[in-house]
Amino acid sequence: MEISRIRALRGPNIWSRHIAIEAVVVCTPAECDINDLPGFEARLRALFPGVGPLHSPQKEPVSLAHVLEQATLALQAQAGCPVTFSHTHRTPTPGHFQVVVEYSEEDVGRLACDEAIKLMQAALEGREDWDDEAVIKALREMDEDVRLGPSTGSIVNAAVARGVPYRRLTQGSLVQFGWGHKQRRIWAAEVDATSAVSESIAQDKDLSKRLLQSAGVPVPHGRPVDSVEDGWAAAQEIGLPVVVKPQDGNQGKGVTVNVSTREGFEAAYKAAEEIGEVMVEKFLPGSDYRLLVVGNQLVAAARRDPPQVSGDGVHTVRELVAKVNEDPRRGDGHATSLTKIRLDDIAITRLALQGLTPDAVPEKGQRVILRNNANLSTGGSATDVTDDVHPEVAQRAIAAAQIVGLHVCGVDVVAETVMRPLEEVNGGIVEVNAAPGLRMHLSPSYGKGRNVGKAVIQSIYGSDKNEDGRIPVVAVTGTNGKTTTARLITHLFATSGMTTGMTNTDGVYVDGRQIDSGDCSGPKSARNVLMHPDVEAAVFECARGGILREGLGFDRCQVAVVTNVGAGDHLGMNYLETVEDIARLKSVVVQNVAPSGYAVLNAADPLVAAMAPQCPGQIIYFCADRHLPLMATHRAQGRRCVFVDEGAVVASDGAWRESIPLRDIPITRGGLLGFQVENVMAAVAAAWGAGLAWDAIRRGLASFNSDGDNAPGRFNVMEYRGATVIADYGHNPDAMRALVAAVDALPAKKRSVVISGAGDRRDQDITEQTQILGAAFDQVVLYQDACQRGREDGEVLALLRKGLEGAARTRQVDEIRGEFVAIDHALSSLDEGDLCLVLVDQVEEALAHLRRRCSE
Repeated sequence: MEISRIRALRGPNIWSRHIAIEAVVVCTPAECDINDLPGFEARLRALFPGVGPLHSPQKEPVSLAHVLEQATLALQAQAGCPVTFSHTHRTPTPGHFQVVVEYSEEDVGRLACDEAIKLMQAALEGREDWDDEAVIKALREMDEDVRLGPSTGSIVNAAVARGVPYRRLTQGSLVQFGWGHKQRRIWAAEVDATSAVSESIAQDKDLSKRLLQSAGVPVPHGRPVDSVEDGWAAAQEIGLPVVVKPQDGNQGKGVTVNVSTREGFEAAYKAAEEIGEVMVEKFLPGSDYRLLVVGNQLVAAARRDPPQVSGDGVHTVRELVAKVNEDPRRGDGHATSLTKIRLDDIAITRLALQGLTPDAVPEKGQRVILRNNANLSTGGSATDVTDDVHPEVAQRAIAAAQIVGLHVCGVDVVAETVMRPLEEVNGGIVEVNAAPGLRMHLSPSYGKGRNVGKAVIQSIYGSDKNEDGRIPVVAVTGTNGKTTTARLITHLFATSGMTTGMTNTDGVYVDGRQIDSGDCSGPKSARNVLMHPDVEAAVFECARGGILREGLGFDRCQVAVVTNVGAGDHLGMNYLETVEDIARLKSVVVQNVAPSGYAVLNAADPLVAAMAPQCPGQIIYFCADRHLPLMATHRAQGRRCVFVDEGAVVASDGAWRESIPLRDIPITRGGLLGFQVENVMAAVAAAWGAGLAWDAIRRGLASFNSDGDNAPGRFNVMEYRGATVIADYGHNPDAMRALVAAVDALPAKKRSVVISGAGDRRDQDITEQTQILGAAFDQVVLYQDACQRGREDGEVLALLRKGLEGAARTRQVDEIRGEFVAIDHALSSLDEGDLCLVLVDQVEEALAHLRRRCSE
């Protein structure tokens, strides 16, 4: 078995909406059926009993590829990852399979795949050195390390439930919600609206306490200290018992409460000093409460109890702690709802105050406290008391958060109870915390869990559930016309006054300015546009390569446009052998339309029209022929259509019609250019589906010209010494047919064409292009460009020349090396009234060269 490629599909893809690992597996004939591998399955199950039943769809023989699929999925499931989807696709190439397995964290998915391969190798070779328990433990630890913690995760889950898109910006807890100008960010439980000044105030415990005190909020007396002696003096001034804690701390680290002896104070000072500068304050009797304030509301409250065990008269404290730590809710970090109890120096000191040691056996029923402070991060537990908080206590907590300036704030209160005002029970607010931990409220040890993540999302995006942080996104795919259609849609958005981001095969553009160059029709470029803080709408060209390589760069779009499939392109690559395979790939954008959105489909292309049932939203069909049965039926049902009627592009919705004369749409040259009319219909339908005003659509169509600025390499018409020169990026047979039809509509004495071919296409696709051109042009200039894409020198030219054999019209064929040399050669033979079609390869450079020559 050979694994030729492993990659991560980070968005909706050809297999499913799940993010997944995809591997290309090549099996020998014997490996295509594990029944031909004696003893393999038994050895595999002995190594990994959790692999489950081995099976394949349609009761095909189970290959090693199927085993890889199921082992990778089972390993993740055994490690606690929420994964359910997997699939193995038998390609048209014998022995070649595509294995797809969902992951929840990419690093974990990749490791699971690697370990599944090692498992299979061990089973094939009869080795016993693969340890399933060790592997699952490693996967679980990696998952806990890289996945979002409970606090951030709860906010993300609430965003997903509301339909807000999100993206992790780091391996940590920095997350972006929303797109473009609607984006917001959080870092753990801290929102981007909170200033660094407010966070700094919260970190400075003395400063925040003084601010609260000045506003009349009850706080304990205390001050910063700079040594053990100074601290002990402060304790004497304040009056024992006291609390010793870092002046700038979090998660209860270094905090010791109820200190009443010099020995205990020195241990407490040492623990606090390891974190930072130390402060001493009056110990308030009572329980430790955490009140969570989000915006101007108290959304949750919990009583926190210190880590403790109960004696049974048999086991030592150490054994009792170990038993408590076996609780699966307890972990080493913050990924679990509870944290394991630690027997450290602070715990040993606290035991000594109770006359115990770690190896002492407490009496049955004896309550053994392991720490004075009750933070969950030190092994404490929490009980929900949200419904018990007195309104005045809630108002004090909200005031404390607002005084410091925190939008999400953990307010620590010490009091006998929170059911009465703090002044009545001699309670007080001892700390305010930025980025508070939320797990005690999400899954308390006792009581009702609170959906605090929802409160955070509501504070960010408001109470209107329709506000989901999304901007209009239009995805454009197809075989031909994608780039022109995407550029035209972008122009219509811009005419509407919206700052628009666009990706296509020429680059990335924001508000008309190019910010990246090259082929940017993939998901990475789309994600970059959605991160841009100025973008109010986005238009993405979604080409074959990007969808195959990584999936879509977004979870769903408002409008999906499929221009055409036709005879397809790139056939024979990436196991896409038929036009039906190409259509299946292109349909990914249709499958991921929002329920309230539209798919814009070419009704004249049967493969495109057949995508309609896959769309979660509604359909807008476009076709020049309004009498096409599919169009007529759709119109009769009162649904949206775009067509051509009496020299105008018409949008129809039941009895309603909007008409735009083709003479007012320069890109169509009055309707002479049929392929541009199709692009216009697709763009109009997309703008309509996105909700643009018709006045803006009219203005946009009237002001869009097919020149080198608006649509470089897309039927750019120039004049050279009285001859017409047209530059276009057409590069497949369907494009040749469309260009020939367009050129036939233009007058010319002699017609010439300059063409090369992409070496990564099939032989018949390269040859067919010149077969089409040979019937329409008098002179053909063949050129070989610098990139042959795997072809031998001269091989592409030979295939192009083959297509001209027996050409009906071509009488002169020239072969040139170099694109610019070929262009100059063609221009030199032009006379006034001639026409030359230049099929450019290096679009920007070739257009610049043509402009220079035409300006001579």
